[in-house]
Amino acid sequence: MERSQPAAPPSESEAAQAPADPAPRPLSRPPGTQAQRKRRQLDWELISCGFQGHRLVGTDAVQLRPQDYVLARDEGSFRFYRCLRCDSWVPLARPEKPVRPHPPDRDEIVVPKRGKALRDRVVLRLIAVDRAFHFVVLVALGIGVLLFAAHEASLRDAYYNILADLQRGVGGGPVQDSGHVGILRDLDRLFSLRSGALREVGAGLLGYGLLEGVEAVGLWYAKRWAEYLTFISTVVLLPLEIYELNERISALKVIGFVINIAVVVYLLYAKRLFGLRGGGRIDDELRARDMSWETIEAATPPPPGRPD
Repeated sequence: MERSQPAAPPSESEAAQAPADPAPRPLSRPPGTQAQRKRRQLDWELISCGFQGHRLVGTDAVQLRPQDYVLARDEGSFRFYRCLRCDSWVPLARPEKPVRPHPPDRDEIVVPKRGKALRDRVVLRLIAVDRAFHFVVLVALGIGVLLFAAHEASLRDAYYNILADLQRGVGGGPVQDSGHVGILRDLDRLFSLRSGALREVGAGLLGYGLLEGVEAVGLWYAKRWAEYLTFISTVVLLPLEIYELNERISALKVIGFVINIAVVVYLLYAKRLFGLRGGGRIDDELRARDMSWETIEAATPPPPGRPD
């Protein structure tokens, strides 16, 4: 996605109706103009601004100071405001009822997440959504298994009575409790388990579901401990997933396996777990660098009269 460019100037009819303003000073280059990218890439800043709106500063200020050139520029009857998240420059009319003499100082401004900090939050929240889905499914299965274990005898009788009625209805012989295929075979296996074993399975599903829920909450808030917990719990179950794929392959199993491999690689490489590529210290420094005023200034075109 390409970053937005300043809007076109008003038409001749609009200019004739507008009050006379001093001629705008020529810019060394238009605000927001950037070099052509060598390759296309997903721009999380623009996507975030599309959902949440631009983060503009100084929209209620009477005038701009020289040090405010990274935040806004006055050009004729327009004021170009710089989004602190995506670096786009948005032309708006000057404020009609300003409430402050100038934009706030930099130490009063909260810079929104951008760069690596924003990318990490988006990816970690996508993983959190996946873990939250696992939480809902596993907890529901665990509760279902425990309820089944509590009423196993009555459910077994009802199952075989229904199966007998169906078999008699199509002219079949006595009910067989073996040799079934598909879902009937799975039900036979389920009813063959003891109540104690079913309770253990249900408790295991509930426990793993709660673990996935804890991971989801921690990843949503970008907690470092949640990254380690997710990595370890995912790696531990990879051999089981490989075994399941070897026993019976299906599209859902393949998709789940690919997602888990991608999560492991991302956490290990991009998030620098276990000291890899400098560890958490480098990760924190890179996030702070992308949100620093030095980085914002480096991405800002110089004001008129100042060389590039």
